[in-house]
Amino acid sequence: FNLAVIEEANWLTVSQDLGHLIGDGFDAVICLGNSFAHMTDSYGDQRDQKLAIANFERCVKPGGLLLIDHRNYDNILKTGSTPSKCIYYNNQHMSDIKTSVLYVSGKPSQVILDYSISNGNETSEFRLSYYPHKLEVFKRMLEEVFGKKAKYSIYGDFKPLTEVQNPGFYIHVVQKSE
Repeated sequence: FNLAVIEEANWLTVSQDLGHLIGDGFDAVICLGNSFAHMTDSYGDQRDQKLAIANFERCVKPGGLLLIDHRNYDNILKTGSTPSKCIYYNNQHMSDIKTSVLYVSGKPSQVILDYSISNGNETSEFRLSYYPHKLEVFKRMLEEVFGKKAKYSIYGDFKPLTEVQNPGFYIHVVQKSE
């Protein structure tokens, strides 16, 4: 019988917050649903994102995995729109997603999505903002933290990238070196 433990902690202090549980490390740290992109880049150099990933790395045991994803912001920035179909949401109720990009000093610093969801009787609207992680920059950040000996795989919408032309989401799987 294996015990599964689910804990919540601040990404910037997670290795300290969960130090009493980490021991030799967890088999996996999972950060999905585009949640990582909610962390803003307050300093313009992604230092908080790098710190959070370094904390994730400290929580993963040798041979363990980090699974982390983000939307295909490369395509959103290129086209100015967000696909309404999404692997994470019940798409039959998604009416519309309006996309805005905030640029600071000529650099995209935030993508704002205004969602409209309808169940036929009622419509709900809400706004979420995200840091626009570009694929190559995010991959490089993971490689800097986990090192060259780690194994890296990137999937598009949970399929090999060779099978998906323009995924809505990139899923990074990093196996920490032993």
